Amino acid sequence: MNIAYGVVAGLLAAFYVCAGTLKAVRSRDRLRPMMAWVDRVPLPALRTLGVVEVLGAAGLVLPPSTGIAPALAPAAAVGFVLLQSGAIAVHLTGGDRRIALNAVLVVAAGVTAGLAFGL
Repeated sequence: MNIAYGVVAGLLAAFYVCAGTLKAVRSRDRLRPMMAWVDRVPLPALRTLGVVEVLGAAGLVLPPSTGIAPALAPAAAVGFVLLQSGAIAVHLTGGDRRIALNAVLVVAAGVTAGLAFGL
């Protein structure tokens, strides 16, 4: 089970490090082709979301790897389930029906949470 958690959490963390870093440092103009919703969110909120994603990715990987505060790993996974549930709502309320990636991320974070909780 530790191997399964490591694989799923590692892939999820890699995605969120990349996506979070882009949100934290890129301009709206450079994000717009990838993320049509960026104009509907204040810039400080967008930057904060990017930082939260990077910290959440660290929360998925570092606690199990170091043995320090291992309860943070399932909390980070549940946080990503909630984050992507909110992302789906943002997409749908803006008329954007492209939520397949968000749905995959909800499932991946859910699986990660289940593995972290030992289910």
